Amino acid sequence: MSLEQLRGKLSYQGLLLGGTALLTSAILAFASRATEAEIRKAEALDLKQSLAIVLPGQYDNDVTKDTVVLPSSEGDVTVYRARHAGKVDAVVYRVIGHGYAGPIVCVMGVSREGKILGVRILKHAETPGLGDKIEPAKTKWIFNFDGKFLGNPVVDLWAVKKDGGVFDQFAGATITPRAVVKAVKGGLVFFEKERSTLLDETGGKP
Repeated sequence: MSLEQLRGKLSYQGLLLGGTALLTSAILAFASRATEAEIRKAEALDLKQSLAIVLPGQYDNDVTKDTVVLPSSEGDVTVYRARHAGKVDAVVYRVIGHGYAGPIVCVMGVSREGKILGVRILKHAETPGLGDKIEPAKTKWIFNFDGKFLGNPVVDLWAVKKDGGVFDQFAGATITPRAVVKAVKGGLVFFEKERSTLLDETGGKP
C-alpha cells in the first residue's frame, strides 16, 4: 500500500469515526429534549402530591408557583404559600432532622395561626422495623403533630418523653423520633421568626 493510499484510508476512518460520534451526540440530544418535558411534568406532579399531603383544602392560587426562599440553619428553604382571596392561609416547607442513619427530610404544613396542618417524611434511611415507624404506613406516630403549635405543648416540652417532653419514642430507636421532633420544632420556630414574610405581610420580600 502506497503512502497516499494509507493517508486516504486514515482520513476516511477519521471521518467515519467523527461522523458516528456526531450522529450519536445528535441522537442523545434529541432523546434528552424528548424526555425533558415528561421529566418536568413528573416532578411537578410529585411536588403537588407532596404539598397536598400536608395542605388540606382548596386554595385560589397555584401553590407550586407562589413561593419565597428564605435562609435557615439547614440552608435556603423554599416556602410554598396557599391563599384565599389573596391572603396567605397556610405555608408548606421542608425541614431536616438528623437521625441514626442520616438526614430525615420532612415536609410540614403550617396554618396562618402557626398550627401544624400535617407532617410527613419525604426521605430517610432509618433502620427498618425500628426507625421507620415515623412513616404513616407503619404507625400513626407522625399524626401526633397535627394541630400542635409552639404553645401546645410549651417550648420546653417539644421533645420525646425520654428527654422530658411529651412525644413518644420508639423502643430501641429513640434517636429517630428525637430527630423528627427537633426538626418540626425548628420548623415552627422558623415560622414564628419569618411570619411576616411567609404570610406576605411585607409584600413577599425578606
